[in-house]
Amino acid sequence: MQLDDLLVRYFASTNMAEIAPDTLAAGIEHCRVDLGLEEDRGKRFALWSFLHMFGSAPDLDVAFENEEDREAARNLMDLLAASESDGES
Repeated sequence: MQLDDLLVRYFASTNMAEIAPDTLAAGIEHCRVDLGLEEDRGKRFALWSFLHMFGSAPDLDVAFENEEDREAARNLMDLLAASESDGES
């Protein structure tokens, strides 16, 4: 899954400045539904990560049955948090 493809699929644009608030909300909801239906672990992780970027990811215990997937998600969150604090310096 490519980020640009996900943006077009859920928001009909790769330019976040062009996306209306209603379109953003509808796209996030559509992505959450797709996450709930997706059975492939890799695709589920990609969709969860995408939702996490928008502050709309479900809790890890809801999103992932596998502890390895939950740990990978925790690692991603830690990396993103570290990169945000690096940018504040």
